[in-house]
Amino acid sequence: MDAADVTGKRIVVTGASSGIGAATVGLLSDQGADVIAVARREDRLREVAESTGADAVVADLATAEGVSRLAEHVTGSGGVDVLVNNAGGARGADSIEDGEVTDWEEMYQINVLTTLRTTQALLPALRQGAGGDIVVVTSTAAHDTYPGGGGYVAAKHAERVIASTLRLELVGEPIRVIEIAPGMVKTEEFALRRLGDAAAAEQVYAGVAEPLVAEDVAEAIRWTVGLPRHVNIDSLVMRPVAQASNTVVDRR
Repeated sequence: MDAADVTGKRIVVTGASSGIGAATVGLLSDQGADVIAVARREDRLREVAESTGADAVVADLATAEGVSRLAEHVTGSGGVDVLVNNAGGARGADSIEDGEVTDWEEMYQINVLTTLRTTQALLPALRQGAGGDIVVVTSTAAHDTYPGGGGYVAAKHAERVIASTLRLELVGEPIRVIEIAPGMVKTEEFALRRLGDAAAAEQVYAGVAEPLVAEDVAEAIRWTVGLPRHVNIDSLVMRPVAQASNTVVDRR
């Protein structure tokens, strides 16, 4: 199993303009995969594509039009072997009592419905080859909860259920469904976009010796999709050693 190989695989990575998505595009490209990088932000996406050699598709996958654009590109340019549903994010850290409904709606849209729409659109193409993979990048928030995380937790739980249900519905077909659930990952944008304040975002990681980085999650994705076809990693939960749970973190 150490010989996980992605050479020659055609892989779609969503949310590819920064963070885990950009790191995944870079690693998979370096390992010989043919990567299609997808994101809304054209300037950032072009930078990723130019530095990695990936094919870039500018599309807002929270819309039916954006998903259609991606599906047309995929089917018209050689199909797909692996879909990495990475697009998503968190908004706000309020209690349930004080939470903004608009934040909850946005999180459901960008995490749950984006994964649903993209998976539905590319499933026919994934069925065309000898076998395909659907990766859903959730979070440890999909496995437990924490104060101030209600909206994100709810969205990630729902996204996880897409993966677990799809695995049951596709049994017997040569399609693997894989969930990657990272804990504390320090990237340039996740906490900042969630909290809207640089100082508050930095406090999320304060005192933590070594939070995960985007490249760690990218390696987990590479390993799971590169394993022999008879092996399916149903769900891989990964955290830094300093994080024992969503609420217990060593900040010494």
